[in-house]
Amino acid sequence: QVQLVESGGGLVQAGGSLTLSCAASGSTFSSAAMGWFRQAPGKERAFVAAVGWSGGMRTYADSVKGRFAISRDNAKNTVSLEMNSLKPEDTAVYYCAAARSTNFLSTGRADHWGQGTQVTVSS
Repeated sequence: QVQLVESGGGLVQAGGSLTLSCAASGSTFSSAAMGWFRQAPGKERAFVAAVGWSGGMRTYADSVKGRFAISRDNAKNTVSLEMNSLKPEDTAVYYCAAARSTNFLSTGRADHWGQGTQVTVSS
């Protein structure tokens, strides 16, 4: 069992940066793929980024490639999402997720979810 708690959300101007963090508890964190999803108002939750258990494999949604970077620290049981060049369309609730593989995450699925943190990008 993995429990996930996100932090770092907030209000930022377009073009700015923000880093989200996710603290995980549970003995299976180091073997789980981790990822981030987001849900904008009136839209379905969508995949953003994922990282494999060792940190070596990373995958991103096309909409954030080159702007966002996902990383993990297995010693601290944390996963982060560095977001740069933010756009108003990045406004959403961002969710941390854990799953059996990065492929599982990139197809929109997860085994465990956090509660979410709000990111608002003003124009």
